[in-house]
Amino acid sequence: MAGGATGFENSLFGADAPRPLADRLRPKTIDDVVGQDHLLGPEGSIRRFLDQGRLTSLILWGTPGCGKTTIARLLADHTDLAFEPLSAIFSGVADLRKVFDRAESRRMQGQGTCLFVDEIHRFNKAQQDSFLPYVENGTIILVGATTENPSFELNAALLSRCQVFVLNRLEHDAFEIMLQRAEEEEGRTLPLTQEARWALMDMADGDGRYLLNMAEALYALGTSNEMDVEELGRVVQKRLPVYDKGQDSHYNLVSALHKAVRGSDVDAALYWLGRMLEGGEDPNFIARRLLVMSYEDIGMADPNAAVQALNAWQTFERLGNPEGQMALSQAVVYLATAPKSNAQYKSLKAAKGLAKETGSLPPPKHILNAPTKMMREMGYGVGYQYDHDSEDGFSGQNFFPENLAREKLYQPVERGFERDVNKRLEYWEGLRKKRNKI
Repeated sequence: MAGGATGFENSLFGADAPRPLADRLRPKTIDDVVGQDHLLGPEGSIRRFLDQGRLTSLILWGTPGCGKTTIARLLADHTDLAFEPLSAIFSGVADLRKVFDRAESRRMQGQGTCLFVDEIHRFNKAQQDSFLPYVENGTIILVGATTENPSFELNAALLSRCQVFVLNRLEHDAFEIMLQRAEEEEGRTLPLTQEARWALMDMADGDGRYLLNMAEALYALGTSNEMDVEELGRVVQKRLPVYDKGQDSHYNLVSALHKAVRGSDVDAALYWLGRMLEGGEDPNFIARRLLVMSYEDIGMADPNAAVQALNAWQTFERLGNPEGQMALSQAVVYLATAPKSNAQYKSLKAAKGLAKETGSLPPPKHILNAPTKMMREMGYGVGYQYDHDSEDGFSGQNFFPENLAREKLYQPVERGFERDVNKRLEYWEGLRKKRNKI
């Protein structure tokens, strides 16, 4: 198993079996890996481990096709470890037990084991816990690969014993190197115009394996005539964007939408809305988040924002897809272009904090109702001033607990409707001081 050989490759027919272009071009050394210089370059974190001749358990987190499996195999080669590959999708407790037994046998003979687990986030808590004693005592060096955020998907105990390394999504410069290697391997250039070549890279959407599979499909056509972008689109299909509604990308994209709205970048907000809708996100989830934004980031700067968001949600519920998406789009435009204030959002947090700090202080007696004789005798309601009977409709009375100093919890900004609200508050504060002779 050392060096990454599989049972099939060593079988009677494995040596003569046709191998996909992506497999033939799999890097044979760390220096051949493209797009991950921040980890594997001269100053890279993983490179420093290799230069020191050691390897610790680690998690490789990155998008599909960025090189996680390749790097894991090469790490085992560079450290003379036996390589044990597993897929969490197809493996269970029995498979893990066999791997651990083989690793213990190797350890007794003086050889270490690099256990590579693809899609490690697919293992449940009990399966993840089974790694712990073998990682701790050095029986295995665990290299896990995941497309999901490890802090959400992996046990804290396992994460504490591994270093997490984030792999870059592959970009055009890395793709160009891969296509040149493909052309050298095939002995001919890809039959594409320069514009179509760039389009092919865009269609791969960061996935190197997908790029090479599309290149192989083009070579299989056997044509030498250069294709333009339109012809390319008819031959190969664009890779669908990575979007898992229940996992990390789900939260990443809604976070991007929220922050674009908060930042008043209407074009970026529409882009992220489009990404979510194209990815199959539940429009009701989007509508709910828009309503949250209207209160959290706009609030009293434009109270109509909440009305727009709620109307968009109700409109979608009545129209459904695809017509209802226009209502969501309009709400995004309204929210992104509205004046922003988180003053009321902050005021609620401040109020809850003050309530927690001050405990169960009772309201002042003068604002309590007195429906019984005993309560009237205790002074409930005594001295209460009905604001509508007061000059300017404002009594200026204190409504905080008697032993609690006034706190300014709501502090509106000088934007949008809150500018007018601020003027009212300043006016009332002046009256309060005058009537209470503060």
